Amino acid sequence: MAPEFTSRISGFYKKSVEERIEVIAGMVGLTGEEAAVLRSRGGLSLDEADHMTENVVGTIAYPFSVAVNFRVNGRDLLVPMAGEEPSVVAAASNMARLMRDGDGINATATDPIMIGQVQILDVPDMKAAVKAIERNKEALIASANELDPVLVRFGGGAKDIELRPIETEIGPMLIVHILVDCRDAMGANAVNTMAEALAPTIAELASGRPLLRIISNLADRRLVTVEGLVRKEEIGGKEAVDNIVAAWAFADADPYRAATHNKGIMNGVAAVALALAQDHRAIEAGAHAYAVRGGRYRSMSRWSKNRDGNLVGTMTLPMAVGLVGGATRSHPMAQIARKILRVDKAADLGMAMCAVGLAQNLGALRALTQEGIQHGHMRLHARNLVVMAGATGSLIDVAAKELVDGGEIRFPKAQEIVKRLKGGS
Repeated sequence: MAPEFTSRISGFYKKSVEERIEVIAGMVGLTGEEAAVLRSRGGLSLDEADHMTENVVGTIAYPFSVAVNFRVNGRDLLVPMAGEEPSVVAAASNMARLMRDGDGINATATDPIMIGQVQILDVPDMKAAVKAIERNKEALIASANELDPVLVRFGGGAKDIELRPIETEIGPMLIVHILVDCRDAMGANAVNTMAEALAPTIAELASGRPLLRIISNLADRRLVTVEGLVRKEEIGGKEAVDNIVAAWAFADADPYRAATHNKGIMNGVAAVALALAQDHRAIEAGAHAYAVRGGRYRSMSRWSKNRDGNLVGTMTLPMAVGLVGGATRSHPMAQIARKILRVDKAADLGMAMCAVGLAQNLGALRALTQEGIQHGHMRLHARNLVVMAGATGSLIDVAAKELVDGGEIRFPKAQEIVKRLKGGS
């Protein structure tokens, strides 16, 4: 009987890169060729890059890491993350460890509904236009679904049409929303195609003029909700719980704090998005727009204390992600990332991304309220400096500790320490 899969890997960060590759390859069944891609400094050839976008002259690589300890809905996950900020993966992994009890982080997802917008100008009678489109709604939906029979066959397709007359600085407009279930695709191509095709008919029904036909990145019908609990003794006791809740309340009330608080959440979300070649720009835009839906920019997360005094975090975010088409299928590293994460459905990817965002948020709040954010940052920065100065293997930790203890975390000092520890004059 095969051992149960677990993301709890003690001391993973202490292993060498080669040892980490061997551990992950063995756990998720990477082939020799796939392991070689991990060693290839990015996995993307110039020819492949040239077919993905325009004017290619090279590629740029980010560190590709694996966050450990995650359990989402009772299922252990190894989560690929791509990014350069040193504390992100460590914080996410550590906080996931604190939230592992029971099912770990609980997550739910709505149907994957995306919104296509059609802008109609010069409408002579708004009420009449709305009525005319409402009368023809079923025919419009049927026409949209004729454009993508494959999506319909998998249970997706256009599901509804909503009408939104709005007032603008140049006068009234009729905005028509086409609600499309995109299944396991992000959906931009399908949604934009439907919006383009329906725009002339909608304009004719409204006796107006069509202008924009485009997907909305405020995917507020395609939501993921996550919830995690940390026992008070795991986070530092009652005072630590109260301080984290107070820090969250500050962010929820003050947009100046919320901007940095939410940036920390997106550090985690965007790192997973990059690793799996998602449209991280669309995800960022949707998340920040959703945070201001009530008319004031607020915290994306919510932290509270339950009746037992334990810390509870919840978060709901739009998650416009996909596993069908795009760079997710064409980028070699993205394909390996998907294999490491072991997801087959876009909803599962969205739940994993949101879980990482919540864990990352907790890591930042704990650091801010207990040791100050710079303490952890500078400790990791010290490791980077001593590596740049030539430290390798076990010497890295020794040199980094001496650099931190000395209080002068600068490259010349790192060079001095490494040179002395290596026995140089």
